[in-house]
Amino acid sequence: MSAGKLSRKPYEKRLIRLQAELVKLQEWVRAEGRRLVVIFEGRDAAGKGGTIQRVAQYLNPRVTRIVALPAPTERQRTQWYFQRYVEHLPAAGEIVLFDRSWYNRAGVEQVMGFCTQEEYTRFLHQCPIFERLLVEDGILLRKYWFSVSDTEQERRFRDRLEDPMRRWKLSAMDLESITRWEEYSRAKDEMMVHTHIPEAPWYEVEGEDKRRARINMISHLLSTVPYGEVERPPLKIPPRPAPTGYRRPPRVETPVPDVTGDLG
Repeated sequence: MSAGKLSRKPYEKRLIRLQAELVKLQEWVRAEGRRLVVIFEGRDAAGKGGTIQRVAQYLNPRVTRIVALPAPTERQRTQWYFQRYVEHLPAAGEIVLFDRSWYNRAGVEQVMGFCTQEEYTRFLHQCPIFERLLVEDGILLRKYWFSVSDTEQERRFRDRLEDPMRRWKLSAMDLESITRWEEYSRAKDEMMVHTHIPEAPWYEVEGEDKRRARINMISHLLSTVPYGEVERPPLKIPPRPAPTGYRRPPRVETPVPDVTGDLG
């Protein structure tokens, strides 16, 4: 039986502690020259995007990158399927968060008919091999599947439809997932059979409560990586030197107007 909704105050208190640990994790990855890949997959509106935002919120964008690829170009469609994802894999000291990934082929492409049956079957065969190669090469690979019920998904879709600030998050493709719920379920089940491997297992995140999902996913990620505290060199702000007579010339740039006068 699932717990009730997590209230905001304990959620925010726990989240900030976890985000502090994520900063430590990032510094460990950087200092040790490790490579970390985290894959976020799941149902539309299951909470992937919000979780990714909280993971990356305080991290250095030069170390931690979010990769959310658009539909492949005509040229990319003729390449080896995994090729366009390989170029986004991390180098030493980097973290990559995939907001959807090569698993598009096992989900939306299969359900919507964007790939052939041959391409789909080849993917299910090659994906475990590909991921084993990544892990054997030293990449830390973590895969999270976000689940949500059909009723909660529809409620979130309606919220997005009525909110002009989040309307962009809703597409016709998203709405197709309502009428194809069982097809997506079957595709997910088949995907898990082939790609839940010891070297790169799937971890399922219950997404009915977004706050709990974020806390649980971040906590689990931290528990699976053997990171430690990195000693950083002490920094000291130097005293400001005495003026030497510099005078600013007349400004040539156009100042941004101050529109905050009526804000108090």
